[in-house]
Amino acid sequence: MAGKRSAGLLLHRRGPDGGTEVLLAHMGGPLWARRDAGAWSVPKGEYRPPEEPLAAARREFAEELGLPPPDGRYVPLGDVRQAGGKTVTAWAVEADLDPDRITPGTFETEWPRGSGTVRTFPEIDRVAWCTPRQARERLVTAQRAFLDRLADVLAGGPGGAG
Repeated sequence: MAGKRSAGLLLHRRGPDGGTEVLLAHMGGPLWARRDAGAWSVPKGEYRPPEEPLAAARREFAEELGLPPPDGRYVPLGDVRQAGGKTVTAWAVEADLDPDRITPGTFETEWPRGSGTVRTFPEIDRVAWCTPRQARERLVTAQRAFLDRLADVLAGGPGGAG
């Protein structure tokens, strides 16, 4: 798995209480069905050069959620390296989205493993707006760094307005 690259978008908005909320996607398929902690991700997907990472992030957002990527200013949040060796690059963009409007893409896999039966599953089975605290509990461990970087951006720190 080493050497694989993914790119994604971390949507953020002002929540009803005035605090920041981020949009996370729960990974689809049978391996993740009963998990919550560590089973959520920034909406993302794999790409290969020469495709540019931001173009890939926008494409993958549309493929995974079935909605066009939002308009707005895309702020780079850098890279993280996940436990399996995959490098994930993300951008923050302020936007609102109704989770009920998603139409997830699908993938096929043999399930149960070794059964010879190929089944189709959604790439993500749901999306939700989360507070940073909720997101930290749910996100894949390496991607939690994106929450810290987003907080810096919103506070006017590195990569922020200016």
